[in-house]
Amino acid sequence: MQQDILNDALSTIKNAGSVGKAECMIKASKLVGKVLGVMQEKGYISSFEYVEDGRGGKFNVKLSGAINNCGVIKPRFSVKRKNLEKFESRYLLGQDFGVLILTTTEGVVSHSKAKEIGRGGKLLAYVY
Repeated sequence: MQQDILNDALSTIKNAGSVGKAECMIKASKLVGKVLGVMQEKGYISSFEYVEDGRGGKFNVKLSGAINNCGVIKPRFSVKRKNLEKFESRYLLGQDFGVLILTTTEGVVSHSKAKEIGRGGKLLAYVY
């Protein structure tokens, strides 16, 4: 029984990467698709494509081998733009090493993009 689709997706990606697989299949949702888009933009995955299976669909994710660790942030903290550094030091290994993914009024973006556009939001996940 699934509780958190984003957590299941990131766990599958992390496990497939640690075993050395080149690709993996995860259940599809709009949020997972947007998070995968940010991960692809930052170079953590090579590509992903939606595959219809008659049950809601799946994403076929091609891994690039760049992921050391990834996971969701629970509870989903609300964070202001000026407080992003506190969460960077909590969840990432070092400055400019990894990415926090958050949802803002502008959509799902990385923490660097959120700083650039001057928005805060809710933390979703981390990847490094």
